[in-house]
Amino acid sequence: LDLRIDDDDRIALLGMNGNGKSTFAKLIAGGLQAETGTITRAPKLKIGLFAQHQLESLDPAQSAYQHVRTLMPGAAEAQVRSRVARMGLATEKMETPAENLSGGEKARLMMGIAAFHAPHLLILDEPTNHLDIDSREALVHALNEYRGAVILISHDQHLIEACADRLWLVANGTVGAFDGDMEDYRRLVLGRSDSAAPSPAKPAKAVSQKEARRESAERREVLAPLRKKIRDCEKLIEKLRGEIQKLDRQLADPGLYENDPDKAVATAKQRADRVHAFARAESDWLDLSQELEAMEAEEAA
Repeated sequence: LDLRIDDDDRIALLGMNGNGKSTFAKLIAGGLQAETGTITRAPKLKIGLFAQHQLESLDPAQSAYQHVRTLMPGAAEAQVRSRVARMGLATEKMETPAENLSGGEKARLMMGIAAFHAPHLLILDEPTNHLDIDSREALVHALNEYRGAVILISHDQHLIEACADRLWLVANGTVGAFDGDMEDYRRLVLGRSDSAAPSPAKPAKAVSQKEARRESAERREVLAPLRKKIRDCEKLIEKLRGEIQKLDRQLADPGLYENDPDKAVATAKQRADRVHAFARAESDWLDLSQELEAMEAEEAA
């Protein structure tokens, strides 16, 4: 590795599951020590790390208010509650024990704790896994306004496209700049391109062109149904996004509520249904993409 991270970088780590993205993040954060080489950090560098496994580190009996109170021992109650509210937790949830919070509420609390001391570098490992659509959009805005550097590990393409300005690919035991955009990476993941990243060296085989074509056709046949499902999900996501935008324009008209309140209520319900369907389709796309990654990695092995 030969990499540099500056104080205004927005970096997304790409790569198949198991390639070492989280390990690399822990190395940067200081959770792992380098076996060889040198890592040079600014003397007063502060790093905040959020990862899904950290949700288990919350004290199940303590509330969100109590978790934040430990970080603000001398602050007034109103200041602590204000800080919890800024983490995206409603007033009625501030006194709820962590064990009774939803996955999204726990994630918002942990991200707020990770960013509490305004670290110079914030590392987020799959931050949107438990977040709903509105919380994801709030995260996008928060990251774009954040004044430090950010490293993202995520399968959420919208988050990466909205926040990252540099892409690094973790593959073949190393990390380097990815020469392409997210569409190029999507083609790589879906098996439509093998030129965007180095592939592991394989022992030479005496395989005829006819056998190679047959093996390639068999691989395409096995993966074709899964790729079709992914394409169908992508089409559905785009369709639902357009419908939500159209409904948003209707709901933005003040006259709708004055002239036809019943229609306003029905339109709002339609939007809620579309948002729910969008979240489900996006989740399906992520699951299918990960399944495809795993199958391709198994083939490569």
